[in-house]
Amino acid sequence: MQFNPLDKRGSGILLHPTSLPSGKLDDEVLRWLDFLSDAKQSVWQVLPLGVPAFGLSPYQCLSAFATNPALLPNDLRTPVNTENQGFLNWIDQQSFWLPDFAMYMLLKNINDGRPWYQWPDHMRDRDPDTLAKLSNTQATQLIEIQWLQYLVYCQWQWIKQQAHERGISLFGDMPIFVAHDSADVWSARERFLLDDSGLLLKVTGVPPDYFASTGQRWGNPHYNWEIMQLEGFSWWLERLQHHFQLFDLVRIDHFRGLHSVWMIEPECETAEQGEWVEVPGAALLEKLKQQLGDLPLVAEDLGIITEQVTALKNQFELPGMAVQQFSFDHFEESQHKPQNITFNTLVFTGTHDNDTTLGWFNHLEEHEKQHVLKQLGIQRTEHMVDAMIQRTMQCDAVLSIIPLQDILHLDSSARMNIPGDQGEHWQWKFDWSQITPDTAAKLRDMTCNAERC
Repeated sequence: MQFNPLDKRGSGILLHPTSLPSGKLDDEVLRWLDFLSDAKQSVWQVLPLGVPAFGLSPYQCLSAFATNPALLPNDLRTPVNTENQGFLNWIDQQSFWLPDFAMYMLLKNINDGRPWYQWPDHMRDRDPDTLAKLSNTQATQLIEIQWLQYLVYCQWQWIKQQAHERGISLFGDMPIFVAHDSADVWSARERFLLDDSGLLLKVTGVPPDYFASTGQRWGNPHYNWEIMQLEGFSWWLERLQHHFQLFDLVRIDHFRGLHSVWMIEPECETAEQGEWVEVPGAALLEKLKQQLGDLPLVAEDLGIITEQVTALKNQFELPGMAVQQFSFDHFEESQHKPQNITFNTLVFTGTHDNDTTLGWFNHLEEHEKQHVLKQLGIQRTEHMVDAMIQRTMQCDAVLSIIPLQDILHLDSSARMNIPGDQGEHWQWKFDWSQITPDTAAKLRDMTCNAERC
């Protein structure tokens, strides 16, 4: 049964699987789904499930299609069974990305983990004789890489079924760009703005905003949109279809990048200098709609958003986002203020890029804290987090999403990420002792009082 969480008013929790106590897709997921069900939550939002290219960030991955095998519990890592018909069928279905990914991972191992653009020329440039020879001599290793992908895919499909049986939709996240060091770029360099050696001609990012004073220099390659369009956006179609197999709803991170992108010169160390360049996002979305029908997509439209970006979102009737931590400024037209939030919106206390709500509040100046308390209609600071959750849930938005850290009233030590900061992030895990018998009951009452259950 396919769920569409945008059909009716609902509520969910943001928790990446790595934040489970085990950090694995094991039986703890069932306990988590049971908690969501008990608390009358209809959506589980996660971050991208890909293989991190470096560090732990799921927004820079070695493939736009592969799932991180580190999520797979050890007891599910069974030996390869090449007589498994399901596996053989799956390999055939995934032929548009899986062989390239397996070869890329093999070569990355041979080259001691170095990025593909630092490999010997014959490997970097995909010499046919070299790849054919490796396909024969390293057949066992290549099939093992594909087998692991099959196992983690099957485990996620089982989780999706378990979620649906409890009336819970899965809400995924798709980074708009892919990592420079990725199977996608290595296997189809013509789709990206690279020089003859595979190095970047332009770098992705965003200019300064309220997340980062010097902007964010992400370091991804830009797409060669001319080639993408000549191909009928086939790579994008495959990517979206793949995500729709995993999730009921998908957020396009940095949606404004489907209208225009911030191009930075590779030698620039920050994102302060660059230029906006328009891309054929409308043509892409039209093609997706023709091929896939209604698009269960969410546009991440935070940051510097122009009227043209909003028009693109509205043209394809995609819901946008609002964040309550941003709703206490003096701009009455702000998309984040409750009175401006429409049904076709997802509203959050904060996202994975925000501080926790308690941490955010603790870092405000005293006069700012008093302004927040006044806007929330409360006097005592210990009631602030619950008042923020209630404010979020009571908005007109179709979905309200609360990070688990806010439900547990955790401070900045539980923050998931700081945009533009290269420190150690993405590591937070909760402990089951933090979820008391009252947690589900309290959340259930808040959800039902907001008419979201």
